[in-house]
Amino acid sequence: MTTGLIPGGQPPEPQPTGELMPQQRREPAGPAALHVDDRPRSFVITARAAASFEPVGRSVATARSFVRDTLQGWGFADIVDDAVVLTSELVTNAVVHAGTHAEVLCLRTEDGVRIEVADRYPEREVPLQSSAATMCSPDREGGRGLQLCAALATRWGVDYTPTHKNVWFQLDLPERPVGTRSAGPALPADLLPLADGRVRVAVLQVDRKGGISAWNEDAEELFGYPAADVIGKPLTELAAWPHTPGTGTGIAEALRLSRWEGTYGIRGADGRVAQVYASHLRVRDTGGEPSTVCLLVRDHERAVLQSPPRMPATDQSPASDGQSTDPFEVFIGSPAPDDLDGLLQRTVERARDMLDADSAFLLLATDDETELEVRASTGLPSARQRFARVPVEAGPGRYGSARMPAVHDDLAAVPGAVPLLTGTGMRSVVTVPLKVEGRLTGSLGVAAEAPGRYTNEEALRLQFAADRIALAVESARLGELERLRRGSLSFLVEASDLLAGTLDRDQTLALMAQMTVPTLATWCAVYTIADQASEPYLSYVLHEDEELIDGIKSLLSKISPPDPVPTPGARVWTTPAEVAHQAALRSSMRSLGLSGGSAHQVTSGIGPTLATASAVGGETVVLPLVARNRVIGMLTLGKPTDEHFRQEILELAEDLSRRAALALDNARLYSERTAISQSLQRSLLPPGLPHIDGVEVEVIYRAAGEGNEVGGDFYDLFPIGNGAYGFAIGDVCGTGPNAAAVTGLARHALRLLAREGLSGPAVLERLNSAILDEGDRSRFLTLLYGELRPQEDGSAELKVVCAGHPLPLRLRQDGTVTAAAEPQPLLGVIEDLDLYEETVTLDPGDVLLCVTDGVTERREGTRMLGDDGLADVLTTCTGLTAGAVAARIMRAVERFASDAPSDDMAILAMRVPGIHRDV
Repeated sequence: MTTGLIPGGQPPEPQPTGELMPQQRREPAGPAALHVDDRPRSFVITARAAASFEPVGRSVATARSFVRDTLQGWGFADIVDDAVVLTSELVTNAVVHAGTHAEVLCLRTEDGVRIEVADRYPEREVPLQSSAATMCSPDREGGRGLQLCAALATRWGVDYTPTHKNVWFQLDLPERPVGTRSAGPALPADLLPLADGRVRVAVLQVDRKGGISAWNEDAEELFGYPAADVIGKPLTELAAWPHTPGTGTGIAEALRLSRWEGTYGIRGADGRVAQVYASHLRVRDTGGEPSTVCLLVRDHERAVLQSPPRMPATDQSPASDGQSTDPFEVFIGSPAPDDLDGLLQRTVERARDMLDADSAFLLLATDDETELEVRASTGLPSARQRFARVPVEAGPGRYGSARMPAVHDDLAAVPGAVPLLTGTGMRSVVTVPLKVEGRLTGSLGVAAEAPGRYTNEEALRLQFAADRIALAVESARLGELERLRRGSLSFLVEASDLLAGTLDRDQTLALMAQMTVPTLATWCAVYTIADQASEPYLSYVLHEDEELIDGIKSLLSKISPPDPVPTPGARVWTTPAEVAHQAALRSSMRSLGLSGGSAHQVTSGIGPTLATASAVGGETVVLPLVARNRVIGMLTLGKPTDEHFRQEILELAEDLSRRAALALDNARLYSERTAISQSLQRSLLPPGLPHIDGVEVEVIYRAAGEGNEVGGDFYDLFPIGNGAYGFAIGDVCGTGPNAAAVTGLARHALRLLAREGLSGPAVLERLNSAILDEGDRSRFLTLLYGELRPQEDGSAELKVVCAGHPLPLRLRQDGTVTAAAEPQPLLGVIEDLDLYEETVTLDPGDVLLCVTDGVTERREGTRMLGDDGLADVLTTCTGLTAGAVAARIMRAVERFASDAPSDDMAILAMRVPGIHRDV
């Protein structure tokens, strides 16, 4: 891949500078036509980045990373996901389907980004005139990239040249609200907001990389960290950001805005999350270096920092032109928050203030309208309630349904009437539905600690306010859902690519967990099931805080695993939270001496126990891992104390679990087949080398190809009887399993025939007939076979037959190297062979070296090691043991070329001991 980044560069040729226009083309008629926006639009290019990718599969992932890094570097995080998905599809079309190089060009403008993907396959195959059924078919191989362009891009088009096809798309940045200032009226002292004692304002400064560069005394007091412990650390390690990834402004984006206000959490030194209200201001020093100053107060003291909304001058009276003020602006304020969370939070605060309540809450309906999900609350433990779900029909009658307004005078008299308020101390409550075109979209409620606070009149006022905001809330919810789905698509593209890139079981398990934490859950556990009769086994545990992993793993190992139910979808698993809470309670009682024993002996263990209970104390869900109609495991996702999953995240996790299950099963099948293959291959190798008195023997064997232990080369050394030993080294034509099959035939036939007392030529002639009997499966074979017999005088007598094999080399003590046999016809080609036996005597200190052609034919470009090169290396081995000789030959072969060997190699060295020296 080649890349280039040119800030403020000019647009590439052939487009004219300052204006990029797609080629004019005829639009097809009919509803099935895809729209290509070819209207000219002028813009100024402020930066560009370019890269070229080779026509290989891995280039798609590399292109995605290039676009993601480029746009994030430009601060375009809002449109990264869409750009990555579109680039992935277009580059796949170029490098996989068209089989050409792909050039990717990113152009930054004032309003957004334009990305061009060019390939060298200029055939005009834009699916503009296809039928709707064909275009939308999930089985269609081509054309999806352009469909996605039509669905996601602001503008897109296709340009042709005689040698290139260029598909481009443009994504505009969403409009961000401009910061405003306002001043509130003078108020009597008794109307001012309350604060607990001294108001502490934490002042943090964050550099351009997100690291904390300043930390004042109030920050130390609020969060428990001394400045020395946090300076230099990223703020993201401390911040518990409330937004679901892909659905709103993230912390990185918030730190880059010129001004920002909002609520999030900070993890204190005690491990607890403190909710704070923050005001961010982006500044730069005299050297031009940007940083962000963050002012933080406790969330209930937000009035210290929160800018009051700027109300219209006519908010309480008719406007001068006779039109009344918009009721929505009267209730929410102006300007309205631009994100759903901000809108919902302001809604519950205004509803609480309007009815002088102690708390308020707002729930949104799920897609099937059977449940309501808590999305905002005030005056209630928000961390515990966020994303909790309650049924739409909580009980019989209108007062148990969220579809109708309801007033409860005293919840103590009707326990469980409003499940959300159980245990909160609230006594009276009024709830009203949010409806759009008659469809339930949510529920708004306010509550007070005193009974009998609300009447039907307050319910009508609240319903009037709910009617004013219902449409805005639904619009913002649909926008958030669209952003989440686009982010989910990008997430699944990356996840699928990572899972498809490995066939290792342990690595697949690690990827599954790392993709879910912390994007989808706070902690994750993966159970695997070996077969139908096996129990689920805890295989992997991960938490976003590594110090809590051991505690969670210990907890889960002590409880029964979830049932392997194949029903798709997430189901709640309450056991971990219950067991963790019980363990924490027992530890607390022991530490206080309430359960007998000495308190100081167990106090040291209460910290980890409480931390584990807090980590797994929230909602835990289990998703089955189903592949090929069999449950092969479970993916368990968890949240910390009293937190819940939102429905969209569970749907994304379910989609991920299907992909992960298939990847895990593929890894299992690959491991099983590899184990079977290796077991069969090992059966083709000799079980071991026999010990021969008076002769040193060493063998080095390397099979070519990943995962192969046996190829076309083979060796053997075995006792024949009467003090004689047979030895062989051979090479079957080809490599891999087919050659290995002939290898097994040859090795076993040699042993059987040699032990029948046949001479060397007779053994090879019968083996030749056996190979020819294989018919179409036969392969020719080169073979060096011999019989070795140690002599009483310390020498060794060898009788050898070299049938088409590289000649054995004899190394004498004086360093001379000579061939120890003459070449004869190879086996497996002709029926009638006329072979003869040669006798060789090895004196003390002599070495006989036998190799296959993978050694002598080792190549580096046009150079080859050859017989002469092998002889030169053997000359340097005088006085070495057989093992040292074989090792030196192998090192020389490996160093001769930089590439990995492409042929099988076998080395057999035999030496009659004499005076020797070590390497």
